[in-house]
Amino acid sequence: MASVNIRFGPIARVAMGVVALLVSLALLADLLFGVVPSQANQQRQFRQRIAETMAVQITALLEVGDTATLSKTIAQVLARERDLRSITVRRDDGSTYLSKGDESALKERASTIDDVRVPIFAGSRTWGEVQLRFTPINEMSAAAWLKSPMAHALLLLTVGGFALSYAYMRRAMHYLNPSASVPERVRKAFDALNEGLVIVDAQARVVLANRAFRQLHPQAEAELNGQLIDNLSWLHAGGTGEGGSRPWSRSLSGEGPVQGHPLDLPQPTGAPTRLLVSTSPIADAKGRVRGCMITFDDVTAVHRANEELRATMGELEKSRQRIEVQNGELRRLAERDPMTGCFNRRAFFAQANELFAQAKEEHAELCVVMGDIDFFKKFNDIYGHAVGDQVIQTVARLMDEGIDKNDLLCRYGGEEFCILLPGATPEHARRVTERLRLAIETHAKDSIRGVDVMRITSSFGLATVMMGASTLEGLIEQADQALYKSKENGRNQVTLWVPEVADATA
Repeated sequence: MASVNIRFGPIARVAMGVVALLVSLALLADLLFGVVPSQANQQRQFRQRIAETMAVQITALLEVGDTATLSKTIAQVLARERDLRSITVRRDDGSTYLSKGDESALKERASTIDDVRVPIFAGSRTWGEVQLRFTPINEMSAAAWLKSPMAHALLLLTVGGFALSYAYMRRAMHYLNPSASVPERVRKAFDALNEGLVIVDAQARVVLANRAFRQLHPQAEAELNGQLIDNLSWLHAGGTGEGGSRPWSRSLSGEGPVQGHPLDLPQPTGAPTRLLVSTSPIADAKGRVRGCMITFDDVTAVHRANEELRATMGELEKSRQRIEVQNGELRRLAERDPMTGCFNRRAFFAQANELFAQAKEEHAELCVVMGDIDFFKKFNDIYGHAVGDQVIQTVARLMDEGIDKNDLLCRYGGEEFCILLPGATPEHARRVTERLRLAIETHAKDSIRGVDVMRITSSFGLATVMMGASTLEGLIEQADQALYKSKENGRNQVTLWVPEVADATA
């Protein structure tokens, strides 16, 4: 079953408060001063009058000795008065002369309010008394109490006081309500805006809130005029947004307009509403701030679209990075020898030709080293091709570790390697090559896994561009001739190409 939520406006709440105060004052006044006659006192006085009247009638009938008429009169009184339960006439000695009514009432112990006794005189002496027993006052029903003067007074005070207070407060609020200063045509113009708009006075009290603002949140439909905008808890449930302060407070304090202050407005259901809050102070002729105009632009759709766009851009960036990694891997596979990781001949010549041309143009130093593994065929024949591959990989790794990052290392073919040393003098190139030869001789054998192989050594030939080679191929040929000379001289050594070497190999 749906619950009924009844809301009262500010004027109705104030009117009810005034009525409650008046009723409380009336009850207090009655308690202290007895302004409203007591129900018990009224009953007591009423019953006393009935008893006195009965006493006069009974006295008259006793004087003439008309007992039948007395009995009939008492019966009529009992029938007429519903609160009267019994009537008893007693002599002065306490004996009962006549008694009519509820027999059980005669046996009950009654209070002074329920039991009224009046003396009967015969001449100047007391003849006896008449006793009237009534229904106890505390047994009166709620319906009877509603008919009492006190209930009528309270009802009149409540209904009349509320009507008068409400009418008066409505008239007073027409002059006190700050929104009364806004013409109706201006209200309608503001209600036509798509942006939420609120105008506050210098104390940040709401003067006007247009229709778009009232539709931002279910609680915004309540009466807003005259309320402090800072007290609208639903408006501040999402925090103050960026900056840590409320933009209208900054404008009211004299900081000037605020543009595009972001604010997330939580909703009872669904995602929050993203708002951009802008404020503009309202100043008088002397430049004093008298209020502030606040606009709330709902950019939820744009904000969500931007978030989706950023997420898409992030995914695209990740995809681009993955593609770059894959392209790099493809380039590496295209440029590198799969066994050793050195440049293959195609990639080597692509870079070496540029460096050679640059060295020739600038008359700079450039050296080429050719090297191969001594007696490599024996490794394949004795230990197998798997061990032979390990030997090639080990020699390539030691060569790569022994050169600079700007140098180029290429697996030229089989067990043969070519190294390009840009900017290296023949002396420097010889030192580098000797270091490579020694590293191979010292460490290569111990790097082979699973078998104890024979000693591993390499021979090298070195050529420099300063010796006059006109092409890169010619320079490599000179280094290869120097390598051949190293093999002739017993292997595991470095030979620098000079014209004499070319004559010896011719």
